[in-house]
Amino acid sequence: MSNPLNLDVPAGLPWIDFTREFDAPVEAVFNAHRDPELVRQWLGPRGYEMTIEHWDFTSGGGYRYTHRDGDNVYAFRGTFHTVRENELAIQTFEFEGAPDEVAIEFMRFVDLGDGRCRLEGHSVGPSVEGRDMMVQSGMETGMVQGYEQLDELLGVSSAPAKAEG
Repeated sequence: MSNPLNLDVPAGLPWIDFTREFDAPVEAVFNAHRDPELVRQWLGPRGYEMTIEHWDFTSGGGYRYTHRDGDNVYAFRGTFHTVRENELAIQTFEFEGAPDEVAIEFMRFVDLGDGRCRLEGHSVGPSVEGRDMMVQSGMETGMVQGYEQLDELLGVSSAPAKAEG
């Protein structure tokens, strides 16, 4: 069973907070955010094709990717400002369809012990209207499905490690 996504979208404020626990070590969840081949397999809604044009998950690095749903293409880009191994990523996030609504996002990777971790996120945008547009675009569904896919990916990738250990 998948762990729930907890979203906090406060009325009248331009931010979103979220938490999501994973039944996987913090190193595995962090690596699934760092490795573009793994990111391609889990980020976004089910059924969307993802193409990564650029993914440099390092301090000062950046990214650009697209999601394709039939004839619809959605492009995203940003900069990774700070990346600390297995601990923190601070990045900008921009949907190219709304270029003036760039958010800054903070993701903390928290080791819960016993091979479990929690991802804690805080995303701040320039306006409540932009934040609301993002929420209304299906963001929650995309996050829930993406993290379910990440659970599936971590289950497959962690099985050999358990067998060897």
